[in-house]
Amino acid sequence: MERTIQFKKSVYEICTEYPEVKDILSPLGFADITKPEILNTVGRLVTIPKGASVRGIALSGVIEALQSAGFSVEVAPVEQSAPAAPGRDDRTALLREYVGRLSRGDDLEAVRKDFVAHFESVDAAEIARAEQELIQSGTPVAEVQRLCDVHSALFHGATREEQIANAEKAVQASADAAAKSAGTALSGIAGHPIAVLSAENDVISDLIAETRQCADGADKSALAEKLDALHAAAVHYAEKGDLLYPVLKSRYQVSGPADVMWGVDVEMKNELKTLSNAGAALPNFQDRLGKLLTRAEEMIYKERNILFPLCAQNFTEEDWMRIYYELPNYDCILPSGRPVWPAAEKRREALNSRAHGAAAGEDGLIRLNSGHMTAHQIEAVFNTVPLEISFIDDQNRNCFFNAGSEKKLFKRPDEAVGREVFDCHPPKYAAMARQIIQNLRSGARDSVDVWLNKRGEPVLVRYMAVRDRNGEYVGTLECVQKMGFARDHFKIAAEK
Repeated sequence: MERTIQFKKSVYEICTEYPEVKDILSPLGFADITKPEILNTVGRLVTIPKGASVRGIALSGVIEALQSAGFSVEVAPVEQSAPAAPGRDDRTALLREYVGRLSRGDDLEAVRKDFVAHFESVDAAEIARAEQELIQSGTPVAEVQRLCDVHSALFHGATREEQIANAEKAVQASADAAAKSAGTALSGIAGHPIAVLSAENDVISDLIAETRQCADGADKSALAEKLDALHAAAVHYAEKGDLLYPVLKSRYQVSGPADVMWGVDVEMKNELKTLSNAGAALPNFQDRLGKLLTRAEEMIYKERNILFPLCAQNFTEEDWMRIYYELPNYDCILPSGRPVWPAAEKRREALNSRAHGAAAGEDGLIRLNSGHMTAHQIEAVFNTVPLEISFIDDQNRNCFFNAGSEKKLFKRPDEAVGREVFDCHPPKYAAMARQIIQNLRSGARDSVDVWLNKRGEPVLVRYMAVRDRNGEYVGTLECVQKMGFARDHFKIAAEK
């Protein structure tokens, strides 16, 4: 019986009907055709003529090989036909496959060529969805995080936001372009968090350029000053880590940026600290500094084209206003200060009263085993205690943070209340927090001490199991205490 291969069919359809075709095409340059994950994704969208064109394979040689194996080939009019535009699910599968191929070490330019063949543009949500599904399918977070800098190059210039930005430069029509992009539109509102974060990126971008210039010169003191100034980026990353990633992940189930970008932020902050402390004396200082600055530039790109558009697509106006109220808790890195957002100021009292309302008896007293206090008094007492106090309940949810009178070492945004505590930590530290709480819950430990050096001062972070009178686990109490006063006290005593 005659076996006919119709070039109008996809590679997947042909190989499903005639599995031996994989062995015929693979030596000709279709190396990925033997990989099930690629055949089931890219193969569904590509015909043999299209695949040959993308890979620079002579179609005549393909036809000759198939005919030599006993197949008849129907060529016309397929060579002029393009595969159907992929639907959303197929697009996500393709993006996931491209990132996966990079993970396996495929050449970036080869992957980029396939990407260009199937996509005119890709939006931020699709990139995040691809990352998220890659993680959910079993790829370690650390592996996707490692790819973050590499695969961003794949999409450079392909996001709709990036194309809009390029169009703005070309025709100076920023107002029209802003209307097409939610993230760009919000960045035009004075005082809006997106506008503030975007302006911070402008500052960071200038600092990166200045640091590069100093790195090429001989003035080591100037370079040290620029590295110190570049810590503004660490403030910016802390704002994202506390105020954007957890809301995307816990409230809107968009976990890709939290799982990937957040980890990269932490790596960059740690590297910046290392380079600042060690200075140019570090043997491979120049190489490490160059890589760090490139990663920081890439993060600015990814925020503008992935993170900010995702937040704009998901966050409500109330979400943004609550973030606006939290920003003053962080050092301001903008030369002229943070602008006021009038719309948020009008709703400040109403939104804050909802966030801070407390329940009490009819007489205003909350009765406890050893007495009674009003909610106002309890709050004042907690805020007077010289500790940063956090309480996590038995469901691992943040329930309470005290305010205190000093600037906190660890920021606790109001929006984190009610959120699972693990969503408030970068992936690396979330695993540590999970283990500590599990040890306290199980009774393996009653407390866990973690010593840190923060801003040049020793700090004790103590986690304690909270149990009721029956010994049942109620939650975990975290107390953060600056210990510099004790160090100084004993130092003075020893000198006397």
